[in-house]
Amino acid sequence: MMRKSTRSSISVFLLILWSVSVAAAPDMFSGVVEHARYVGALGLKGEVFHVQGLALDGPHLWITSVDLARRRAYLHEFDRATGRFVRRVELTDGVRYHPGGLSLSGRSIFVPVAEPRPHSSAVLVEIDADSLTVRRRIAVADHLGCVAASGQVLVAGNWDSALLYVFDQRTGTRLRVVPNRLPTQYQDMKFVGNQLVAGGTLTLWNGSVDWIDWPSMHLRRSVHAGAIGPLRPFGRGGPSTGEGMAIEGRDLYLLPEDGPSRVFHFRLDDRRLDNVPPRA
Repeated sequence: MMRKSTRSSISVFLLILWSVSVAAAPDMFSGVVEHARYVGALGLKGEVFHVQGLALDGPHLWITSVDLARRRAYLHEFDRATGRFVRRVELTDGVRYHPGGLSLSGRSIFVPVAEPRPHSSAVLVEIDADSLTVRRRIAVADHLGCVAASGQVLVAGNWDSALLYVFDQRTGTRLRVVPNRLPTQYQDMKFVGNQLVAGGTLTLWNGSVDWIDWPSMHLRRSVHAGAIGPLRPFGRGGPSTGEGMAIEGRDLYLLPEDGPSRVFHFRLDDRRLDNVPPRA
């Protein structure tokens, strides 16, 4: 009883602290997702830990999470219609136990698994979506926190996505490293046509989803994301915040909670260009 009371008190304290922080934040976005209509939320009926990434594949939801207490990395599969847990696979690789944002390419799932600190090491893991067996591992001498797969290349962001590593998807050869001069610290990214759609944090209180021409890195559209209750869409600033983001056309999906989690669905408007800051 004492343990439960203590946990409740901590949760209340965190919520109060969050409220005070938000009230004092002059630069916070006051809405939930800019230029978008809330459609609904799907509760996940199964165990996840600290959420890191979200991807959609027909009837499936793919989620990465890290069990920080046990230092374990996981890829989870859920039924997209019901939220029912289907299966999971552990991706822990020694000291590398922090999975990141993930992407799909055909029947392959690409997940970075890294040491949980900057300037460390990671492996880009390719997983068969049918059997959940590992097809290959690409070693990288840096922390990687997210990856986007185009069918030809893999683009992986390091700590806060300050650098984007570009790999040949077929051979795993590193082609180049691209500095990211955009302000958002990307946590999850996907290729949509010839654009990167990437979500992450801007400040302690706000995040954004950006549409970026590839490979020029020209920002075409930016949609601000604020609060879902006491939760930040991309971590930081809330008592229990995940970092998953996925997109299908105008449908945006966010996974802002650690377990027990819900996938929030938003429908974006049809604006092509808006809120694009001047280029540096």
